[in-house]
Amino acid sequence: MARTAELKRETNETKISIEMNLDGAGRYDVDTGVGFFDHMMAHLSKHSKIDLTLKAKGDLEVDAHHTVEDVGICLGQCLNDALGDKKGIARYGHSSLPMEDALANVALDLSGRPFCVYNAEYRTERIGDFDVELIEEFLRAFTNAGRFNLHVNVPYGTNSHHIAEAIFKAIGQAFGTAAKIVGKEIPSTKGTL
Repeated sequence: MARTAELKRETNETKISIEMNLDGAGRYDVDTGVGFFDHMMAHLSKHSKIDLTLKAKGDLEVDAHHTVEDVGICLGQCLNDALGDKKGIARYGHSSLPMEDALANVALDLSGRPFCVYNAEYRTERIGDFDVELIEEFLRAFTNAGRFNLHVNVPYGTNSHHIAEAIFKAIGQAFGTAAKIVGKEIPSTKGTL
């Protein structure tokens, strides 16, 4: 059975369409109008081996907040749909990933219970014209809509771009592990996730 999902969502602030294949090869086609964010979504896809087609048009004349947050909501919903009943998944994933001066430690649980712990500090407020605050906004929206538990800890790093890139690559690797089919049963003593 294919573990795929599609979603289209339109509000007064954004118009988003997503196609996802959990059993892909890390192919991506991303265009949100926010260059740095596109770069991060490409890393998430590539390092998780999840195929992702993502198109978004948002009110960028205001700023990138609505676009980034709404992509997180849509991506989470799509992920949850693609996972289905979660039968046979590994459920847990983690990655400790270096990116030059920065190290990102990520752990996640596709538990059905949303929670986001985010401990990262940046020396700059922006990466190019991208507001670093939006990374946490995206991750909170993604975890809430996707109903999973995510812990991100960056113990050190000096370059803001490297810190963000390490985070998204590590999340990708952790997702690749957690979403992988490794058995036939739902990985919970409750019998449901």
